[in-house]
Amino acid sequence: MSVLSSEFPVINALKKPTSDAWVEQAISNLDIILLDHSQCERKAAGSALNMMFRYPSNAKMVRELTKIAKEELEHFEQVNQWLDRRNISLRHLTPPPYGAALKANLRSQEPNRFLDALLASGLIEARSHERLGLLATHCPEPELAKFYRGLMASEARHFGTFWVLADTYFDREIVIQRLDELAEIESELLVNLHPEPRIHS
Repeated sequence: MSVLSSEFPVINALKKPTSDAWVEQAISNLDIILLDHSQCERKAAGSALNMMFRYPSNAKMVRELTKIAKEELEHFEQVNQWLDRRNISLRHLTPPPYGAALKANLRSQEPNRFLDALLASGLIEARSHERLGLLATHCPEPELAKFYRGLMASEARHFGTFWVLADTYFDREIVIQRLDELAEIESELLVNLHPEPRIHS
């Protein structure tokens, strides 16, 4: 087992584990990782809201994504408190290609787009769960490591929510097949380490 592997279980939807190189890059740039993490939480809340606006008639989805949006905003505030403690000003960071590239692989025609959006969101949560676990394991600052560890359960729960929603609105066989396809794409997007430290780089 790799010296840098996480002590936490990984959601089995992911096809490939995060590389040791990412862990080394992230641990060496914790301030930037925190700043990017803030952006990720804000984007996650926005993504949930956007899906509710796009599919307002799906009542179960609206209820579940309302909960996710609220929780993501709570995490956004918590990360921002860490930024304040470290005297890091909020500012925009250029995102890595991960999110846009994954979105580019969503099918455009409905209802396929709806399924793909649910599954892609779930995969992002699964990857976040894995990477927060790696940060919790290897962060040299115990209090910050504890913070990362505390966020992991919500990331796993969010993945589960997106999976259940996909399973609610689509046949399970179709969901499993498409999740497998998108998971392959998701992992391939992370094969080459982005030159700048990011949560999803």
